[in-house]
Amino acid sequence: MKIETKTIHGGLKPDSSTGAVMTPIYQTTTYAQERPGMHKGFEYSRSQNPTRQALENNLAELENGKFGLAFSSGLAAIDAVVKLLSPGDEVISTNDLYGGTYRLFNGVWERYGIVFHFIGLDDLDRLDELMNSKTKMVWIETPTNPTLKIVDIERVCSWAKKNKLLSVVDNTFATPYLQNPLDLGADIVMHSATKYLGGHSDVVMGALVTRDQQIADQLYFYQNSCGAVPGPQDCFLALRGIKTLHLRMDRHSENAAGIAAFLESRPEVENVYWPGLKSHPNHEIAKRQMRNFGGMISFSLRDDTVDRAFELVSATKVFTLAESLGGVESLIGHPATMTHASIPREKRQKSGVVDSLIRLSVGIEHIDDLREDLERAFNSMKK
Repeated sequence: MKIETKTIHGGLKPDSSTGAVMTPIYQTTTYAQERPGMHKGFEYSRSQNPTRQALENNLAELENGKFGLAFSSGLAAIDAVVKLLSPGDEVISTNDLYGGTYRLFNGVWERYGIVFHFIGLDDLDRLDELMNSKTKMVWIETPTNPTLKIVDIERVCSWAKKNKLLSVVDNTFATPYLQNPLDLGADIVMHSATKYLGGHSDVVMGALVTRDQQIADQLYFYQNSCGAVPGPQDCFLALRGIKTLHLRMDRHSENAAGIAAFLESRPEVENVYWPGLKSHPNHEIAKRQMRNFGGMISFSLRDDTVDRAFELVSATKVFTLAESLGGVESLIGHPATMTHASIPREKRQKSGVVDSLIRLSVGIEHIDDLREDLERAFNSMKK
């Protein structure tokens, strides 16, 4: 089954009791049992819910996996993955990643004895240097947030497998429509389903997918025991959003290509980060492991100051100044003071998150309106 069909039918079937084509919202906490332990596969909605189960089956199909798990947020999903580790274990992570992930790793889990190393994952020699008997996991984010670096998934996962490490890929920016990390050797795929999977900025959710039964069983234990599960209404919204994922991602990518070219033409812009550009240092890797290049773009200004960046991000009308990404509407943000403010400035700067860096989540509006909006904003800046 092609992925365009999977978004609509993957892992799903009409409701058995009514024939409803759309998965019903099973707004219930508990389920009748004939005798203790005799039930229809559902006991309590923290543990199982038919709407959530439908979504989890759909997610597994989309990522060419066997087991899907939905969580109340992307960070809840990441938290469950870290719970696979023990005090004293070490993780090698990309150094350019979502600020919330960094905060969870550095601000929460380091207190419990997990050690995190943040490096560029394009250097296998550096990976070999950090590798030791305590290393248990490699955390990959690609494209990275916010500088859109590309990690060679197959290469790094092959290295992880050789060293008997778990490999996890945050696939939020690419989505299953553009990239399938399990096919490239990853053990676990993570999504902030809040973003492109939901696609309409109306649901907060996370997801994990794996092919490994043992990993899935462990993750389900933490999902059920810790209880960070989404409600059935949220699962319904995510399923609804996923049905148009392929259509939206094509338009996001198409619009992003036009905006990236526009930004390269502006004299105020120093650097443009979008993996579809031939100038991107890892463009060839992106071409090999992605079907298209997505709707996320970042760029820095020649005048590298927070004030200059604030001036621009506050002047747009079609691009809304807001947190998050991946919805049908276009958003603009300032990572250093918004999504990545939890990362110390020195570390932000080293990974490319400079004071003038601006991040765009390019929506599905008409490209002419998006270009004109940015052009007005640039022209309104003080000379």
